[in-house]
Amino acid sequence: MTAGRARLQRLVPAAVLLTALAIISAHAEIPLSERRSGYADLGRETKAMQDDDTANPGMLAVLDGEALWETKTGNAGRACSDCHADARMSMKGVAARYPAFAPALSRPVNLEQRINICRAERQQAQPFAYESKDLLALTAFVGMQSRGQPIAPPADVRLRPFLDAGRETFNRRQGQLNLSCGQCHDDNWGKRLAGNIIPQAHPNGYPLYRLEWQSIGSLQRRLRNCMIGLRAAPYEYGAPEYVSLELYLMWRARGLPVETPAVRP
Repeated sequence: MTAGRARLQRLVPAAVLLTALAIISAHAEIPLSERRSGYADLGRETKAMQDDDTANPGMLAVLDGEALWETKTGNAGRACSDCHADARMSMKGVAARYPAFAPALSRPVNLEQRINICRAERQQAQPFAYESKDLLALTAFVGMQSRGQPIAPPADVRLRPFLDAGRETFNRRQGQLNLSCGQCHDDNWGKRLAGNIIPQAHPNGYPLYRLEWQSIGSLQRRLRNCMIGLRAAPYEYGAPEYVSLELYLMWRARGLPVETPAVRP
């Protein structure tokens, strides 16, 4: 009896600590009712640029992607439209549901990877290089078909361990600055850093046009920029760690509308 009581006394403080940590984590996460797109923090001129398709620089990539959608290529001599017909119908809502689980790989893939899988398997063509003009263009074109649709990550139990891994990465301190994504984008959103408003870091506009880049870019490009800013070693493009983080970010942004191609500072 005495040994059992001693063991219980050792376990109680640990249980209390775990409960406290769970409460702290829950409080750090932004309530769904307070989540908002980075669009809300834009200046008037940048909002106007995104809102007008004739002024949005990202639309140039969308037009290139539309041409690629109709181009027959590879040993199969097949275009995306040969399988999927009118993208306005067949691709509506698709970008809002990626990353998604790929059974053949036993892991999730993001939209860029899904496009390359189709390209290799269906068109029998060489996959596009990550962050290449053509891959960004086709991804932006597919993504635009979901514009205005709410982000709705798949309710797939197979995604759970990857979602948890992405959450862990988001909340893990990294690099020489010893900071986590969550410390900026959960705890300090709306404040200013170097004169700029800290956004909540939702991925609902990618691929997007960044004025800083003077080009369109993927979410993984932005994630790499952040990791380099933390003085942490970035992963390679397409790394499973990035896809898991993308999955968590999409889950975190669930319900927000897709804005592809968005414009950001």
